[in-house]
Amino acid sequence: MKIFVLVKEVPDTYEDRRLDMETGLADRGAGQVVLDEITERALEVALKYADANPDAEVVALSMAPESATSSIRRALAIGAGSAVHVVDEALHGADLGLTATVLAAAIRRGGADLVITGNLSTDGAGGVIPAMLAEHLNYAQATNLSAVQIAPDAVTATRETDYGSQQVTAPLPAVVSITEALPEARFPNFKGIMAAKKKPIEVLSLADLGVTADPAEAPQTILTAVSEKPPRAGGVKIVDEGDAAVQLIDFLVKNRLV
Repeated sequence: MKIFVLVKEVPDTYEDRRLDMETGLADRGAGQVVLDEITERALEVALKYADANPDAEVVALSMAPESATSSIRRALAIGAGSAVHVVDEALHGADLGLTATVLAAAIRRGGADLVITGNLSTDGAGGVIPAMLAEHLNYAQATNLSAVQIAPDAVTATRETDYGSQQVTAPLPAVVSITEALPEARFPNFKGIMAAKKKPIEVLSLADLGVTADPAEAPQTILTAVSEKPPRAGGVKIVDEGDAAVQLIDFLVKNRLV
């Protein structure tokens, strides 16, 4: 079985994150960048299956600038057997539609039996890429999973919804997305770090994938405005003069908290 895992480099959530006020894009020079934790968890799901099935092949896939190579190497150090890195200047600022098109082309080219992703990234938090990939690839999909069992011909899982949990099954080939309920990834040891230096990373351009991204064409998503986060305002102080309960209820109702 060939398993593709989407991995993504994102601004470190433990540091300040800023937007470029002109483009509306994340300012990746504002702080450290790291491999998104949810994608590491997705990688762990694949590796757990590969541990028990030596014929399974785990490939890390990333669409990112050339500078993201070190983060992709981390995915290899954790345990992925190889990686595919899609790099192209035309992808700078790519929206969700273009991102899904490009990733689907890379997955199709690689002949994946199963695609595992996080449910949403910590930077864009779009949460729609897994479903878009399944549509492009005509694969079955199972999203927002809190438990996953992979078999040679299907995936059985627990899906979390607003109304409770569902038991779902998707035949392969399939795209699945997992939540933070899944275990954290194993920590890359020294042997894994050294092995990662020799593992192959296939670098692909849009031309290699047969995908065009003409900046002159109308984008599928349009940014209409961007602004700085407003400063935190002072809280409301309630002085109890016998009517504190009434003041508190009025505050909750006014702010639609009840």
